[in-house]
Amino acid sequence: MLNRRHLVTTVALATSALMLPALGQAQSTTRIVVPFGAGGPIDQTARVLAEAVKGSLGTVIVENRPGAGGNIGVSAVAKAAPDGLTIGIATTASHGINPWLFSKLPYDPVKDFAPVTQMLSVPNVLVMNAETAQRLNIHTLADLIRYAKANPAKLNYGSGGNGSAGHLAGEMFKNQAGVFAVHIPYNGGNPAQLGLLSGQVDFNFDNLATASANIRAGKLKALAVTTAQRTATMPDVPTVAETLPGFSIDTWWGLVVPAATPADTVRKLNAAFTQALQSPDVKARFAMLMAEPAPSSPEQFGQFMNAERTKYERVVKLSGAKVD
Repeated sequence: MLNRRHLVTTVALATSALMLPALGQAQSTTRIVVPFGAGGPIDQTARVLAEAVKGSLGTVIVENRPGAGGNIGVSAVAKAAPDGLTIGIATTASHGINPWLFSKLPYDPVKDFAPVTQMLSVPNVLVMNAETAQRLNIHTLADLIRYAKANPAKLNYGSGGNGSAGHLAGEMFKNQAGVFAVHIPYNGGNPAQLGLLSGQVDFNFDNLATASANIRAGKLKALAVTTAQRTATMPDVPTVAETLPGFSIDTWWGLVVPAATPADTVRKLNAAFTQALQSPDVKARFAMLMAEPAPSSPEQFGQFMNAERTKYERVVKLSGAKVD
């Protein structure tokens, strides 16, 4: 029989053994760093995925690190330990536009990250103030182009700021359509949308997730989506490319890890997240945000981001936008 002293020691050892897995789980919590504040589309989709992968990855939390147009959060991921426990969100801005917009970035979009998977694509949409469109008798994209050519510099368009996706889409449109419209930069996407709704500006290029409610309410008129194909969420809205062949620009984001993360760890993360992105529940929740899941292999996502950087190099130079 065990004496009292042996019994206490045995219980203590058993208790310690039971505590070890719990401590290990706490130490291996995975975090997704969102480089923007809580509540926006990127944050919402990150939280959907964090919940969806808990069965395969365990506890996954979302950490918001906003500031400097996303550069603070992205830079934090670049500097994190390459152990697969810190995952970042790469966006159109951070990995496509900012390399050409900023003279100096706190991270290298190519060398500092390993791609995991693209998460989704959100179509952008060319929208007009509905009352303005009615007053000017503009019902289609072709009508807008005709009016702009007949009335140079009379139209203006708003964006979330110089070098923003909306600004660059507007410059691409002006270049391909051969028209001139005055760019009005606002301090963020929400003020730009308010400017459009109040009639301060005539049209915007906005992401469909943000604009859809006002389109359905009849406050904004959707003339065209900017993706290569029509979107399933608004199939009656034509593409810009149907009028201006080759035009294609959208908003995307995906998952990246620090560059030195082992390849087998990247493959494990890719398997977990691509499976989640293909699940009916995630597809349904993304659809509410007008977002289409776009799971990919790490290699495919890397090639995609390279192509986006090449595209935006030309567009940013065309716009003349510089932040510093």
